[in-house]
Amino acid sequence: MAAIVAAGVLAVSAVLFTSGRHAEDDGHAHGGPVGQAAGDHADDGIVRLTEAQVQAAGIRTAEAGPGILRPGSEFPGEIRFNEDRTAHVVPRLAGVVERVSADLGQEVRKGQVLAVIASTALSDMRSELLAARKRLDLANETFARERKLWEERISAEQDYLQARAAREEAAIAVQNAAQKLQAVGAASSAPALNQYELRAPFDGTVVEKHMAMGEAVGDTATVFTITDLSAVWAEFIVAPRDLAAVRVGERVTISSSVLNETAEGRVSYVGPLLGAQTRTATARVTLRNPGMAWRPGLFITVRVLRDEEPVALAVPADAIQTVGERSVVFTVVPGGFKAQPVKTGRRDDAQVEVLEGLEPGTRYAAANTFMLKAELGKASAEHAH
Repeated sequence: MAAIVAAGVLAVSAVLFTSGRHAEDDGHAHGGPVGQAAGDHADDGIVRLTEAQVQAAGIRTAEAGPGILRPGSEFPGEIRFNEDRTAHVVPRLAGVVERVSADLGQEVRKGQVLAVIASTALSDMRSELLAARKRLDLANETFARERKLWEERISAEQDYLQARAAREEAAIAVQNAAQKLQAVGAASSAPALNQYELRAPFDGTVVEKHMAMGEAVGDTATVFTITDLSAVWAEFIVAPRDLAAVRVGERVTISSSVLNETAEGRVSYVGPLLGAQTRTATARVTLRNPGMAWRPGLFITVRVLRDEEPVALAVPADAIQTVGERSVVFTVVPGGFKAQPVKTGRRDDAQVEVLEGLEPGTRYAAANTFMLKAELGKASAEHAH
């Protein structure tokens, strides 16, 4: 009986040993999940990976060393028209639209004709100028004749003085009529007396249009809005508690979630008063826009930068992971990476100061460290079971 029992135990042990070998061979043959091809995770916070697995996971390493923090404060904002380079074009004379030469989105040059308007008021102004010029010509002839007669002692000096005064009055009338036309932006001559050419005040883009051919327009109606988009305003809202950090001249970086680019500038204006409703102040950055990428209406993030702060040891923000309640950096060790607890200090958007736990010159995982954290978490779960 004893011999039979002993034989049974040996048979069961052989079966278990053979199954374990097959399972191990299958794991090596199929590669298994990341972190298991070079061995199991250890209990001491080490994630074991082969060099091929590190490259496949995109884990980039770096050497710990000093860095420069660029602290700052972020504010939501919006791109707006540069009001210093935006014109609301009005005809300055009432009339009927005969032709429209500009359209929405069109780039125009200074002095370019935007529209032609027929105006009876302009016809009266040009008629007044023509009449004044005729009177001046006649006054000049009369003055020349009276001066000659007076010099020849044929007529009295009084007649000569009257002719000179009439000539001066006629010259003033011509000047007055010409200045009326200049005030409304009309040329002194045109193919028709009533033809008023509405022109662009500067180089820019037509962003609004409120006129059509045959339409009657008033002398105060805004028919075009033209803006120079080569420079725009980046406006952002500042709460009272942040006003001390936002001053005219401060450096800023501007970014948008929909654009793959950033811009730099300086604060050009900070509102002196808080809004009655929002209790916030408006700040502004005049932003150069040569490529027209920063379009009005675009939501942005404005980061106001403070002075740079050098630190003895800093790592990228992506290198820091939280495991449990501790901040860790995954340092390079033989066969993988070790979760090294660290004490952090100041930080900015890109870097974090390390106060304790990491020595200068130590190599660590600088990117894609979330994969290492995930592998470490799976290892902890497996050991817990």
